[in-house]
Amino acid sequence: MTTQQTPAPEEVDSIDPAPAPDKRYRVKLTQTNEVYECLPCENMLQGMARLGRRGIPIGCLNGGCGICKVAVVAGEWEKTGLMSRAHVSEEEEARGIVLACRAAPSSDVDIEVLGKMQKSVFKGWG
Repeated sequence: MTTQQTPAPEEVDSIDPAPAPDKRYRVKLTQTNEVYECLPCENMLQGMARLGRRGIPIGCLNGGCGICKVAVVAGEWEKTGLMSRAHVSEEEEARGIVLACRAAPSSDVDIEVLGKMQKSVFKGWG
């Protein structure tokens, strides 16, 4: 005869559920109304690269070059790594100005492309 122990309530409450593997967040580029999706394990730049547009600058991918600077104008995001303070100040980050390679959506988000990346993202658009 085997017995199963029921976990104590505090043990059950402390378990963080993993995100659903098929959950995707919608990211909208406000300047063009284009929408792309990000998986919970992806940063916003990884998702943007799937738009297939030539010339989207990938840069260093580690938060140091500042090429992928965006403003999150709606929705929630999570920091996925360090961002160079030479490119994003603490005040800017608090307002949602981040590097797309170091920020992942945690809900559907609307972003505005800033700085050096604008020319590449919008080249030939419209």
